[in-house]
Amino acid sequence: MRMMRLSAAMGALALLCTTAPPARAELFRVGRLLCTSTPRVGLVLGSAQELRCVFVARSGRQYIYEGRIRRVGLDLGVTSAGTLSWAVFAKNSQVGSATLRGNYVGASGNLAFGPGLGANVLIGGSRRSVMLQPISIERSIGINLAAGVTNLTLGPRGRR
Repeated sequence: MRMMRLSAAMGALALLCTTAPPARAELFRVGRLLCTSTPRVGLVLGSAQELRCVFVARSGRQYIYEGRIRRVGLDLGVTSAGTLSWAVFAKNSQVGSATLRGNYVGASGNLAFGPGLGANVLIGGSRRSVMLQPISIERSIGINLAAGVTNLTLGPRGRR
């Protein structure tokens, strides 16, 4: 029974990861979000990490955010501090210091045995108008296997 639930959850995650993003005509690429994360310990049913992020707009302006990424689902192992990188798409090409503030929800998967890679599919932000690239690239070092639902919260630097 437990194996069937895990199999169903992994199937749902795979389906969510392969779902096509909205048509490009509706979204503008407004920049790139680069985050560094704290070390992570998978607690079987989930994990949490603190993030320091820099949003580099296409104009060259930089905006700094602090965040927290929480994962719920299978998460076993330990990883060192790592980096995450997303292309940022928005419904409006106007960006500012509050463009990325808010909550993002989606699916994620990570695998590490020594060097590791991960993917995160997240949509949200201010009035659900921002999409963090259909798939992010996450690099870390450790031993870890994770798959599940992810929540990312981004806010201004220095505040929670």
